[in-house]
Amino acid sequence: MKNLVRYGYPLLMIVGVNGTVIALAGSGAPKVVLIAVVLAAIALSFTVERLIPYEEYWNRSHDDAGRDAAHVVVNESLMLASLAMIPLVAAIRGPGLWWPHDLPFWIQVLLAVLVADLGITVVHMASHRFGWLWRLHAVHHSVTRCYGLNGLMKHPLHQTLETLGGVAPLLVLGMPASVASALAAMVAVQLLLQHSNADYRVGPLRYVLALNEGHRFHHQRDAGAGDVDFGLFTLIWDHAFGTFVLDRHRRFTSADLGMAAKPDYPSSYRAQLVVPFTRAGGCGEMGPLPRRTVRERIQTGRRSR
Repeated sequence: MKNLVRYGYPLLMIVGVNGTVIALAGSGAPKVVLIAVVLAAIALSFTVERLIPYEEYWNRSHDDAGRDAAHVVVNESLMLASLAMIPLVAAIRGPGLWWPHDLPFWIQVLLAVLVADLGITVVHMASHRFGWLWRLHAVHHSVTRCYGLNGLMKHPLHQTLETLGGVAPLLVLGMPASVASALAAMVAVQLLLQHSNADYRVGPLRYVLALNEGHRFHHQRDAGAGDVDFGLFTLIWDHAFGTFVLDRHRRFTSADLGMAAKPDYPSSYRAQLVVPFTRAGGCGEMGPLPRRTVRERIQTGRRSR
């Protein structure tokens, strides 16, 4: 039964839930219906995390459940607000002459996913290289467990910048609001999968899709070690930029996650909104190790001390 869940869960989310989202958005379903699908996906994610946990301890609150819920509500609300702005952007921009409107809707959505994946990956990489961006992104790296809600555990300003990085090129191209709605829901589903505490399996797709097995390496606490696996939907750009890392034999615990240079990083929601603009939110861990050194350390299972 557990093996059925291990292999069936990612298939259900990637194909079933995303397929439902695409079908609903393409048929002009109200946004509230898409929100209901995402809420169902969240419930499924939490259920599977308890059926096949990667780390049992991560299913227990680390006094962070309320804070993470606040991040989810705020950041999802920002995403919905951005969708509401698309008609205004379209009115200012004029007809979307460059968008492939004649293609089947599902292909338009996949095109949007690939373009957004590149834009978000670039912003994510920049957030590990520039101090002012790292201050905002550090909120996300302060986690000491990986589970579904971690994906939206971000400073709202950084969430906005990542969204702009992924969506702005699509708006210039003339992306329709229906495609944007599908993309927003698929981002939420992907973040659930990417940070999930479920010990699921995807076979060779682990080298192509940006899922939890690889993303745990991105959350390593040692300075520079997490400068890998930046992709949101895929690992295509990590392969291209030389930042892909995966060691199938490596196991993670809470001791391996977080920020070694800032073990006392604020844990409350209000404090995390403010800390990037204070001295305590400085760039202590920014300045990644050379990529080759990072990859060698991780692939051999060693940790820098």
